[in-house]
Amino acid sequence: MKALVTGGTGFLGANVVRALLQEGIPVRVLARPGSDRRAVHGLNVEIAEGDVRDASSLKRAVEGCALVFHVAAMYAFSTPDPQQVYLANVDGTRTVLEEAERAGVERVVYTSSVAALGLRDDGGSATESTPVRPQAIIGHYKRSKYLAEQVALEYSRRLPVVIVNPSFPVGPWDSKPTPTGQVIVDFLRGDMPAYMDTGMNVVDAEDVGRGHVLAARRGRSGERYILGGENVTMREMLGMLAEVSGLPAPKARLPYAPVLALSHLNALSLRLMGRGSRRLTPETVRMSKHKMYFDPSKAVEELGFPQTPTREALAKSVRWFREHGYAPSA
Repeated sequence: MKALVTGGTGFLGANVVRALLQEGIPVRVLARPGSDRRAVHGLNVEIAEGDVRDASSLKRAVEGCALVFHVAAMYAFSTPDPQQVYLANVDGTRTVLEEAERAGVERVVYTSSVAALGLRDDGGSATESTPVRPQAIIGHYKRSKYLAEQVALEYSRRLPVVIVNPSFPVGPWDSKPTPTGQVIVDFLRGDMPAYMDTGMNVVDAEDVGRGHVLAARRGRSGERYILGGENVTMREMLGMLAEVSGLPAPKARLPYAPVLALSHLNALSLRLMGRGSRRLTPETVRMSKHKMYFDPSKAVEELGFPQTPTREALAKSVRWFREHGYAPSA
């Protein structure tokens, strides 16, 4: 039984690939020509060159595969051409599922995101059934993941598709790094003098990799499963990072309104002069106003999804970034 993994050279994809190999499942990785493949270097995997938006390359890649893990996505909160986000995340998902259906695969695991789920007004932990208000979705990335998930749900009526919704993963093989990983890198480099008062659900990336395999085995078609861990405030997460890294945590908390105003100036500078930070955007600041807390109980109970403590997951992430030269050693 061979598995195709789209996005296998990325952060989550590389962890999915390793989880599959640990189970003895042969893996084929869809990789764009010329893409960075360090995350799977040295692994016993087959590389199929192609793109999720190219049906002909997907047809070749899925041939002979019983399982498809569609992990590939454009994860960006700031881009000069937002249409590319929708082409990759929405149209790409439709193309992958269409070719999987034509090939008659046994099962597809689609990697969505908690960004596609609803949030509770009272700040409590949301579940897979928390209502989504599409008009309240902030930013192109989140909106594209919501739309892509609707495509996956549509296909699940005629193709076995299980949907997983990772929260905020941290851990090894975040080689780009992702926006979440960049927070850790900034902390380790001493580039985080202050923080925003927000909260998130942190999950171990290796647990997420195993969660995909569990979803393929035990998940119900058409169902969503939050692959999450612990809910923590930003202050709590920075405190844990201080403990595992030996570095001091920033004590200054930034006020929301001035930072939002600064983010608009930064966005204007990016648009007109190409200068500024792509991490300080109106979208990211507005998102920080809402604590994104989630309840992974369904995945734990139905799939047996593991729950590595946040502190341990952060320690693995710190170790990996230091060992790979993203930040000074301890």
